Amino acid sequence: MSKIKTAYFCQNCGHESAKWSGKCPSCGQWNTFVEELVQKEAKKTNPATDWDSYHGETTTRKTQALHQIKTQDTPRVLTPDAELNRVLGGGIVPGSIVLVAGEPGIGKSTLFLQMGLQLQDIIVLYISGEESEQQIKMRADRLDMRNENFYLLTETSTQTIFAEIKKLRPQLIIVDSIQTLESPFIESSPGSVSQIRECAAEFQQFAKETNTPVFLIGHITKDGTIAGPKLLEHMVDAVLQFEGDRHYAYRILRTLKNRFGSTAELGIYQMNDKGMSPVLNPSELLISQKDEQLSGVAIAATMEGQRPLLIEVQALVTQSVYGTPQRTVSGFDLRRLQLLLAVLEKRGGFHFGVKDVFLNIAGGLKVEDPSIDLAVLCALLSSFEDVAIPQNICFAGEVGLSGEIRAVNRIEQRIAEAEKLGFSKIIVSKYNQKGLQKQRFAIEIIMMGQVEEVYRYLFPGN
Repeated sequence: MSKIKTAYFCQNCGHESAKWSGKCPSCGQWNTFVEELVQKEAKKTNPATDWDSYHGETTTRKTQALHQIKTQDTPRVLTPDAELNRVLGGGIVPGSIVLVAGEPGIGKSTLFLQMGLQLQDIIVLYISGEESEQQIKMRADRLDMRNENFYLLTETSTQTIFAEIKKLRPQLIIVDSIQTLESPFIESSPGSVSQIRECAAEFQQFAKETNTPVFLIGHITKDGTIAGPKLLEHMVDAVLQFEGDRHYAYRILRTLKNRFGSTAELGIYQMNDKGMSPVLNPSELLISQKDEQLSGVAIAATMEGQRPLLIEVQALVTQSVYGTPQRTVSGFDLRRLQLLLAVLEKRGGFHFGVKDVFLNIAGGLKVEDPSIDLAVLCALLSSFEDVAIPQNICFAGEVGLSGEIRAVNRIEQRIAEAEKLGFSKIIVSKYNQKGLQKQRFAIEIIMMGQVEEVYRYLFPGN
């Protein structure tokens, strides 16, 4: 009988060590090492993961010169979900492996069960290690969808899973979730670092050698990062993050990594009794409809990947009650807000140092586009002066430390989106006028170069 061997693995990055250590030498995190059983013997060949004859032919690997390799356009699998196609960069790439992560109850399983049921022309295998067959059937009945080519497997052992895959030969696989699977060649329990790494590696080998796309649904930790070793994110071709508040109807599918497309794409869904409905025009939802004008509200024309969005920025500036003024933000970078407040203090003479400042991006979005700076600044000034900004004006511009309004990219797409939603004026940087054809738009384009000009234009009597 062989001796049981153990090793210590970092739960954050997957670093392996022969002994326990308080601080991980790889990622620098403290108290992340966990002891796990390992098998140091040479790995036996798993007949279920031998994919040489999956398509009825044996492949041989050999070294080739780069210029001798012939390129070919691989058609993507388009789903009926336009938002998912956008986030994936134009559809599902054959042979790709995609990791989808999100909070419990956010709708990951519902979205991809819905996607599998919508793909009527290909064989889809849905592997569940968390729910029973009856539970998944009840959810499918609630979605009111039928698909004769949709198959279900409730199993956690990868050896059994790959044996069933060889029999069925599916064209798309959905795994819910990667943390519940276990490989017979790893002694540790399901969900451990070594098990997640091994199971993901087996599915990666399957996807690449059979040209079959695989979706891996994963969990996240309490601080919002994807559970398991960081190596898991490096192994896959794309990482999608499912965000949103369970108490609201809207969900956001965001691309964090994509080897086949842009990493700045974003899809918006609305949760209802029929599942996840794609929101094709999110700008109308992100701008609240008000009967009267309110101070502290400004509309920003921003970009998320290739998509222009008009979002509402809400600011509240009040007299500070405590000794230290509060700075609270939702959906915006706190350090960026402090920078803009410093610009207003220095360049405009506004005393925000004795004010509490609260900032919110409506709709639950988290915006990183610097073009939102001008709208944030105008919302702060509107709340400071307690004067409402006209509802027909929107903004697109980055603010520099000297108070200048800097140019932003894709200005014509932003202007066109504002015009489509009925805005009559948009304030942009005067440095964007190069190559901009104003005659193409019916909306009035106002060019400005300094924050002081915007203030005098919006608040002429102050």
